[in-house]
Amino acid sequence: MQVMENLVRTTVGMSTNIVWHECSIGKLERQNLLMQKGCVIWITGFSGSGKSTLASMLNRQLHCRGHVSYVLDGDNLRHGLNKDLSFKAEDRAENICRVGEVAKLFADAGVICTASLISPYRRDRDACRALVPDSMFIEVFMDVPLKVCEERDPKGLYKLARAGFTGIDDPYEPPMDCEIVIQLKDGKYQTPKAMAEQVVTYLEENGYLKA
Repeated sequence: MQVMENLVRTTVGMSTNIVWHECSIGKLERQNLLMQKGCVIWITGFSGSGKSTLASMLNRQLHCRGHVSYVLDGDNLRHGLNKDLSFKAEDRAENICRVGEVAKLFADAGVICTASLISPYRRDRDACRALVPDSMFIEVFMDVPLKVCEERDPKGLYKLARAGFTGIDDPYEPPMDCEIVIQLKDGKYQTPKAMAEQVVTYLEENGYLKA
């Protein structure tokens, strides 16, 4: 009982009288077990820019190399965790906030977590970056022209936007100083494999994938 009295109780948001409990196994121990450094790979870009394609291929390549990874796809999360959110500005911000918090937990567990979302606003992406040590957040910008994305329009979102639907036509703010930019190479769009290899190379060169 005396131990409980010495615990520091705090208030966070709407939660009161809560206590932070430290895990008996630390982040470095988990990373050593998995032979990798946990991190958040945040893929951002227009709808139709290839975010989900890159995330899927990257996940496959990491798995084949023996690494533990997981993909948090924006659409998939709206089937469960974020199904109560609309596409209004305030709900989109909350959507990204929740994904950022979940990605933080994955990274702390030593997992390479890839989050694939349009996430149009820099402030929201920066808020997710602030949740983890800066070295654990890797922002990947799918630098594909809007015209090309509209021509692809895999989900029909641009057609809906032109028809007057709101929540899918917000302005997009490209990253100012991201870690990786995926763009044309020799005047051609890269294959999913080539894009994934670009990210894997970054992970290797920066010590996220241990031998």
